[in-house]
Amino acid sequence: MSTLYIVATPIGNLHDMTYRAVETLKAAGIIACEDTRTTRKLLDAYSITGKRLISCSAINEENSKNGISKLLDEGNDVALVTDAGTPCISDPGARVVDKIQKTKHKIVPIPGANAAVCAMSIAGNAGKSWLFEGFLPKSDGKMKRRLSELLKLETAFVLYESPFRIVRLLQAIGEIEPQRRIMIARELTKIHEETIIGTAGKIAEELSKRQAIKGEFCVVAYCKSDNKSDIDRTGANTEKE
Repeated sequence: MSTLYIVATPIGNLHDMTYRAVETLKAAGIIACEDTRTTRKLLDAYSITGKRLISCSAINEENSKNGISKLLDEGNDVALVTDAGTPCISDPGARVVDKIQKTKHKIVPIPGANAAVCAMSIAGNAGKSWLFEGFLPKSDGKMKRRLSELLKLETAFVLYESPFRIVRLLQAIGEIEPQRRIMIARELTKIHEETIIGTAGKIAEELSKRQAIKGEFCVVAYCKSDNKSDIDRTGANTEKE
């Protein structure tokens, strides 16, 4: 019986790599990667050498899951990583796990960084419970329909969004529920980490004034009972990008 390790990696700051994750990658002979180039940089940072890297991305996961299963059958332990954060959480890996669950092999989580949990840890009292949604559909119609469903919930929820669509997302939230309290967290754990709390419309207006919007975003929608309208910038780095 072999083992598939689901290994969380840093979401920005390399120092967030856990001791256990480093030891797991050192011990595993084969590492399945979302992007082998990104993983190679991580391995170099921790002087991990001599590993066979194979691709397991959103594009080829359906095929690569069979290859990973075969490698496990042959007696190899395999570590699965993505470019940043925890595999299977808005990242490749779930299909591989589904496949291996049907075999005799073990699946072991190696916990670590996760952007949604990181954002919620600095959101304060966002609500007693919260829902993780991840990325919304790219088409306007589907995105707004799903947003409407989420905003009807009493609970808080967390979204991921790219710098190219963040203003559109915030504007859509503002159209549906103008007073909903929102926190955006940008570039978490990195040098230009920034959080802004306020209504979606006001945050969208502020971001629209910037010459460029950079970095990946976590968006926290607070529970309905905690709506406030003032913008409160917390933890913003004063350096210009």
